[in-house]
Amino acid sequence: MSSPSSLSDNKNWLLAAVCLAALGMPLSFTGPAVVLPAIRDALGGSPVQLNWVTNAFMLSFGATLMAAGALADAYGRKRVFLMGLAVVALSSSLLTLAPGIVAFDLARALQGLGSAAAFASGTAALAQVFDGTARMRAFSFIGTSFGVGLSCGSILSGWLAESFGWQSVMLSPGAISLVALCIASLSMRESSNPYAMGLDVPGTLTFTAALTLLTLGVLQAPDSGWGSPWVIGALAGAALMGAAFIAIERRVTHPMLDLSLFRFPRFVGVQLLAAAPAYGFVVLLVLLPIRFIGLEGRSAMEAGVFMFALSGPILVVPTLAASLAHRFSAGVISAVGLLVCAVGLLWLSYCAPGTPLQAIVWPLLLIGAGIGLPWGLMDGLAVSVVPRERAGMASGIFNTVRVAGEGIALALVGAGLTALVALQLGRLPAHPGGTSQAAQRVTTGDLSQALALLPGVDRAGLLHAYGAAFGTLLCVLAGVTVLTALVVFVFLRGETHAEAGTVALESSAC
Repeated sequence: MSSPSSLSDNKNWLLAAVCLAALGMPLSFTGPAVVLPAIRDALGGSPVQLNWVTNAFMLSFGATLMAAGALADAYGRKRVFLMGLAVVALSSSLLTLAPGIVAFDLARALQGLGSAAAFASGTAALAQVFDGTARMRAFSFIGTSFGVGLSCGSILSGWLAESFGWQSVMLSPGAISLVALCIASLSMRESSNPYAMGLDVPGTLTFTAALTLLTLGVLQAPDSGWGSPWVIGALAGAALMGAAFIAIERRVTHPMLDLSLFRFPRFVGVQLLAAAPAYGFVVLLVLLPIRFIGLEGRSAMEAGVFMFALSGPILVVPTLAASLAHRFSAGVISAVGLLVCAVGLLWLSYCAPGTPLQAIVWPLLLIGAGIGLPWGLMDGLAVSVVPRERAGMASGIFNTVRVAGEGIALALVGAGLTALVALQLGRLPAHPGGTSQAAQRVTTGDLSQALALLPGVDRAGLLHAYGAAFGTLLCVLAGVTVLTALVVFVFLRGETHAEAGTVALESSAC
């Protein structure tokens, strides 16, 4: 029989393994954005194919999180966790061996599948071994680990790229996953939900198809036009698959997504909170490195320093949010944070390309600090809205909303920025043709090809057009963030973080 100290040691080692897995996931997200120009130079690819470098990972991650949580609950959380980490390590190696951009994008999708399996099963396993305050503390460590990955990922990726090449950036998440795999294989005990009914295959297929078609249609729209039959067909197919998914989940005995939970305002508020950072923060993690490196000509390391100003507050502000949550409701804290983020977005809209670090650092810090307040509450609240034995589903729903929201936001914001750049290019005195193709090149950081498509336009004129478009986009994102703040406040204003554990009891009682 195990002693109490050995059980405690196993818990701590399990927490360390899951935190390492959480640390590697933002590296999988931020790293490719920093080295996208290098990936383009090495593997080529059209603007649409280059957009899939990020979106393939986000799509497969977001589309399979709920399925991964269900599989973990049914077939063993340790088994799924180790398998996910192994897939991340394998796909990281495949990325460095890809012969072209299509193979690279497919490996990115595989990496997203592995990350989904590791994250959903790891968080579900933690929920089984930690209770009460200890569980909140454990999930706060996960949030901190994720924050460290976001905060330091850009600087680490910039240093790796300049020292060892872009391939080293792709290998870093795999290396961290292998360490986590070794720790978990020795310290993690197998657990499952004896009442779990396995994978909801029809629900999984229709949900994945809906997200895939939606992302495909939005990414293809700047190239083919929103009126293209292919784009209209993809978006219509997404709507059809989404409707089919809802119909299936309402009828099956054991759905992947329990739609009845959406009757409870607090549950809805938590899901809105999960999607909130997508438009105000996450899209900048991709757009800004492309701007700094591809368009402004800064080094990868310098761009990493800029990005640290944006993501660095995630290291410290969530701790402040956790302490404030004992005095103020989650709705108040989250709304204030999102409003601060919106102010930072508006401030950043006035920073033209080439703005020095000492001037641009303040709006970046404000955005990061604002988003850090709700960030400190999200993971703890997510696992408190359903009973513990359904923690896999709770984690899957919350993270699916968060990651799928981020993927959709990236696709929509990227398409919107391309349209705004094309509009600005069309207003240039030279009235060049081919502004749509040039705008796509600009938004992926390919300045030389954009200039080749725009005879009579110089670099200064192109950067001015991009700066105007980017400023308009930031104003729109600020408006979306303000609206989200108001809605989140309404749904979450009556609950403090310390009371979050009662939500599941209230839900089951109803």
